[in-house]
Amino acid sequence: MATLPDSFSYSDEHEWINSAADEAVGKTVRVGITSVATERLGEVVFAELPEVGDTVTAGEPCGEVESTKSVSDLYAPVSGTVTAVNEEIENNYEVINEDPFGAGWLYEVEVTEVGELLTAADYAAANGVE
Repeated sequence: MATLPDSFSYSDEHEWINSAADEAVGKTVRVGITSVATERLGEVVFAELPEVGDTVTAGEPCGEVESTKSVSDLYAPVSGTVTAVNEEIENNYEVINEDPFGAGWLYEVEVTEVGELLTAADYAAANGVE
């Protein structure tokens, strides 16, 4: 399992932002799913992501990730406007599994509000990550 980046914040639904929650408002952050999520999902074969210009709301569904095992909703960890989508994954969904905290990011959001997010230590404790 990939090590959880300490500088990221995490949702109960297994999404991450590449910022501390208390520093995210007013910034543009990347959003992805955690290694815990990718291990539970299995091989990701498709992702339906929000589009540039869409508004996402913290805690609300904003897309889906489909794997060989199931389809799971993506929940926005923050509220704001989508400013970019990772087009590199469109023909290479396996990068979500291979590098969930790096090249496997999903989309970027200009943050107006932060949802209920956990630190890396709290997320790890809640999900049995060492």
